[in-house]
Amino acid sequence: MKRPATYIDSVHRDGRIWNIGVMMALLLFPIVVALIFGASPDWKALALGLVATAPMYWAVGAIEAITFTPMLGAGGSYLSFVTGNISNLKLPCAINALEQNDASVNTEEGEIISTIAIATSSIVTTIIIIIGVICIVPLTPILEAPVLAPAFEQMLPALFGGLGVAFVSKNWKIAVAPVLLMLVLFIFVPALNAGTVGIMVPVSVVFTIVVSRILYTKGAL
Repeated sequence: MKRPATYIDSVHRDGRIWNIGVMMALLLFPIVVALIFGASPDWKALALGLVATAPMYWAVGAIEAITFTPMLGAGGSYLSFVTGNISNLKLPCAINALEQNDASVNTEEGEIISTIAIATSSIVTTIIIIIGVICIVPLTPILEAPVLAPAFEQMLPALFGGLGVAFVSKNWKIAVAPVLLMLVLFIFVPALNAGTVGIMVPVSVVFTIVVSRILYTKGAL
């Protein structure tokens, strides 16, 4: 007898359908444009470029799926990987929503809360982008004013700082090691920058798990 479909079953079914659909739409767009305008890329140059860059993105994509899914839940993961900007926007929104509702993403309640938070974030982001496109010309002189430059540079640190304080204050023993590791790496390894965040997040997660396990076995947690 076939068991009745659960909420998680429906999430995986719909998530796969929409993710495959979006992937096909993204891949078809350049093909359609090429057909309409009768243009095609330099296939040799394209192949060389993919050989040089694609493996890195494949590795980062696989690592991010393993790293972010336990924090976002199934529904949140499907939605986040379609809409993008996970570490800077979707993940903080989901974590904050779960924190405010005292819920775990491993429960059905947490799954729903995380998905709603990420969906709301995506809608708000889209609306802001639309407003920004409409207002970009009249607002450009204001946004490019030198007096505002320091404020824009601190937006992401302020966002993650607020979230970090909440979690560090609860688990400061666990937080010390990864914070020190990232400070040392980004200070003394010049090659690391904002573009390497996708790789360094999983590294920090694995390092934190190892250190936490050691502290737990020694009775420090």
